[in-house]
Amino acid sequence: MVDFPKHKKLILFDGVCNLCNASVQYTIKRDKHDVFRFAPLQSSVGKQIIETYRVDTNKTDSIILYTPSSGVSYKSTAALKIASQLSFPNNLMVIFLIVPAFIRNWFYDYIAKNRYRWYGKKDACMLPTPDLKSKFLE
Repeated sequence: MVDFPKHKKLILFDGVCNLCNASVQYTIKRDKHDVFRFAPLQSSVGKQIIETYRVDTNKTDSIILYTPSSGVSYKSTAALKIASQLSFPNNLMVIFLIVPAFIRNWFYDYIAKNRYRWYGKKDACMLPTPDLKSKFLE
């Protein structure tokens, strides 16, 4: 399995998606306790987690949250768990976990399905700047 610190959380994201890349940058700026690390789904780490947890990338292809102690979370649950670890007021979004996942995921899937059309897509995965390189896994 992935050699990863137990006290960190790994966000796997679609490395060619402009919305996903903007979300990663947003998260980095608000991750005041340095909780998160990042890797594209297309990376070797991403592929290893996808294979280990048998993630169906036809159904989940935009965000996965991996925590060594509890495995993986997907879609809206992953997004809300990430938000819960960010600075105020973003952490208040955790309240939406009371909404049933099938309702939250309907909205999530709608955005995920249209993300390339609305926000565009890169030809290759984002390369982190030298000062952010330590937050990214290969």
